[in-house]
Amino acid sequence: MPGINLDQLKQLVDQGLLFGFLDIISGGAFKEFSIFAMGIVPYINSSIIFSLLVIAIPRLEELSKQGEEGRKKIAEYTRYGTVVFALIQSFSIALYLRNNGALLDNSWGQILLIMITLTAGTTFVMWLGEKITEYGIGNGSSMIIFAGILARIPTMGYSIGVAIKGGTANYIEVILFLAFAVLVIAGVVAMDLGERRIPVQYAQRKVGMRTYGGQSTHIPINLNSAGVIAIIFAISVLQFPQIITQLTLEPTHPVYALFNSGFLSPKGWVYPIVYIFLIIFFTWFYTSVTFKPDEVAQNLQKSGGFIPGLRPGKPTEEYLTRIINRMTVIGGFFASLVAVLPIVLQHVTHLGNIQFGGTALLIVVGVALELNKQLTAQLSMRHYEGFLK
Repeated sequence: MPGINLDQLKQLVDQGLLFGFLDIISGGAFKEFSIFAMGIVPYINSSIIFSLLVIAIPRLEELSKQGEEGRKKIAEYTRYGTVVFALIQSFSIALYLRNNGALLDNSWGQILLIMITLTAGTTFVMWLGEKITEYGIGNGSSMIIFAGILARIPTMGYSIGVAIKGGTANYIEVILFLAFAVLVIAGVVAMDLGERRIPVQYAQRKVGMRTYGGQSTHIPINLNSAGVIAIIFAISVLQFPQIITQLTLEPTHPVYALFNSGFLSPKGWVYPIVYIFLIIFFTWFYTSVTFKPDEVAQNLQKSGGFIPGLRPGKPTEEYLTRIINRMTVIGGFFASLVAVLPIVLQHVTHLGNIQFGGTALLIVVGVALELNKQLTAQLSMRHYEGFLK
């Protein structure tokens, strides 16, 4: 993108959690402010919003139950929403950069150029992601983010080498950092694969000479069902006051200092604590919206299923609600630790410029596990096809 002060932009990326997150998602393109600087983020925001609207708006809920045609219509609305979000986000980014001296040209023409270019780049990335989903393996949007994050690994290795050579870090710190990274990755894998299996028994019933039911199954409840969505919501809420104050107030204003350099800023001691509570809250909120114990209890009762030791209906609903609340608190607390610990690590070591992000780890591990499942399913299908032939 022309007319950008890259040195000032890189400082803003290193200081702000939101810009740092955008840089991670775009594979480092935001720090260079390329035409794909926003990456797939507006599409993610649009998808999350429409996922919530499907539950809140009856018309969209009806569309989601109409099969393939309904899903295509919702996908079309999501694309339109992506363009709207891209325009709004690019406009706010351009204003933010202008107010912080990162634009060489402060005219409205430059802001319009940034909006059009970033929106076009996001639209192309969205189209590319849909083509990967259609013709490839895995979700296209997730694969683009996955590749962008992995592309930063050589840069991380180079930064470690520079820190050692420059004397700002020693080998003991690097070894401890790598050991910590391996432990966090193992923890994220365990969290993503962890689930609570609630046993379900189906009653036997006779229809003519045949007997149906009687089998046992289970309801799987993931430990971290919200995934990285809760972290995205938490980052957005935390960065909102900071961006608003930077757009509307002077640097000398006390409220500006409170959110940008005081104890409520990313460098303050209150910030990580609020970050943890927000992640736990949004994990619970998203899970409670997407998993409805009352509907699950009704479906079990209609199909003749029951949880051993519990009566169908209200007792089953209350039991599922209690389990969901416990699981979301545990999963949200673990996700918040994964997101906050790298921030703390950057403050206590001399490796702060490496940007070892817990959010990036959650995304990479989640996509890798899902890709592994899909590849295994594809291989199994081919095996069975060859056997049947």
